[in-house]
Amino acid sequence: MNLLAADVGGTKTLFMLATHGPGGFSFGEPLRFDSGTYPDFETMAGAFLDQSGVAAGQLRAACLAVAGPVEQLADGQRRARLTNLPWTLDSERLSRRLGIPAVALINDFEGIAHSLPVLAPAALATLQAGVPDSGAPVLLVGAGTGFGVCTICPRDGAVLPGEGGHAGFAPSDPQQARLWQFVAGETGRCTREHLLSGSGIGRIAAFLQAEGQTPGEALAGAMQREDPAAALTRFALNGEDPFARQTLTLFVRIYGAQTGDLALATLPAGGVYVAGGIAPRILPLMQNGDFLTAFMHKPPMTQLMRRFPVHVITDTHAGLLGAARHAARQAGEAGAP
Repeated sequence: MNLLAADVGGTKTLFMLATHGPGGFSFGEPLRFDSGTYPDFETMAGAFLDQSGVAAGQLRAACLAVAGPVEQLADGQRRARLTNLPWTLDSERLSRRLGIPAVALINDFEGIAHSLPVLAPAALATLQAGVPDSGAPVLLVGAGTGFGVCTICPRDGAVLPGEGGHAGFAPSDPQQARLWQFVAGETGRCTREHLLSGSGIGRIAAFLQAEGQTPGEALAGAMQREDPAAALTRFALNGEDPFARQTLTLFVRIYGAQTGDLALATLPAGGVYVAGGIAPRILPLMQNGDFLTAFMHKPPMTQLMRRFPVHVITDTHAGLLGAARHAARQAGEAGAP
C-alpha cells in the first residue's frame, strides 16, 4: 500500500512517500517545500507528487500532521487551520482534489506520538532506563516553537492530545519564582510555553540580564544578528560564554521540573518521551544530569520518579513517520502497527 505523509508548517512542509505491506514499512526520503511560496496546500502537494513522479491515484491514503488546531466535524471529517499561515485544510476536500481515497488530518505533535512504535532504537537517547511497563500510559512532551503535551493510552494506543503548554508555570525555587514574576509582569501570566520554547530561551536570558548578568561581547553581537535562542544555544554548547551556559542550564532545569510535574499527573511507566526541536539540539545539556535531577526532585515521590523511563527523541522526522503509520491505520491496513 502506497502512502503519503506530510508535516505541514507555516514556514516549511516536509513530504514523504511510504509503503506498507507484509514486511512492514518502507520510508522514502523526505523532501522540503517552503510553504509560503504556494497559494494553498493542494498546489504544494501537487508539486511534490510531480517531482516524485507519483500519480495521486497510486496512493491509498495520506496523513497530514499540521502545525495548528484540528477540528472534528459533524460528518466525521476533519478541518485544520495553520497557526502561522492563512491556510485551512479540509480532509474531504483534499481527498477529492488530490484523488487520494483516505486523507487524515492530525496535529503535528500527535504525529510524533504515532511514531513511537516505528522509531528505530538509534532514534532515542535514554536519560533514565527506569522500569518499563507496557501496560502503563506514555507521556510525550516537547519544546520547540511552543510546548506540546500528549498522553498515549496503553490499551489501544489512542493518542490524547492536550494543551499542557498553556498551563501555568510552577516555580521550583526562589530564582524561578522571580522569573515567574518577570514574565507575568510582561505577559499577564506565566505559562510553561512562555519558558519552554525557542522564545522562552530568550525570555530566560532577558530575565538573567535584568538580574544583573551580562553576556560576553561576542554573544551579545550574535544575539543581535540572529535568533537569540540559536546564538545562546550555540555558545552554551561550545562553552564559549558563561551567560549562555547559565541561560540554558536554567532552561533545562525548568524543562525537567515541568516534565516531572506532568509525569506525576499521568504516571507514565510506559515511558516519558521528550520530543520537539530543542532537545536534540542541546542533547549534551539534557544528558549532564540537570534535567533528571529536576525531573526526580518531587519529594515524597522521588522513588516513584526513578521508575519512569525517560528518552529524548532525536529523529527530526519522527512526525513524518507517525503520519505514515496513522495513514496506514486509517486506511484499515491489516498488520499496521
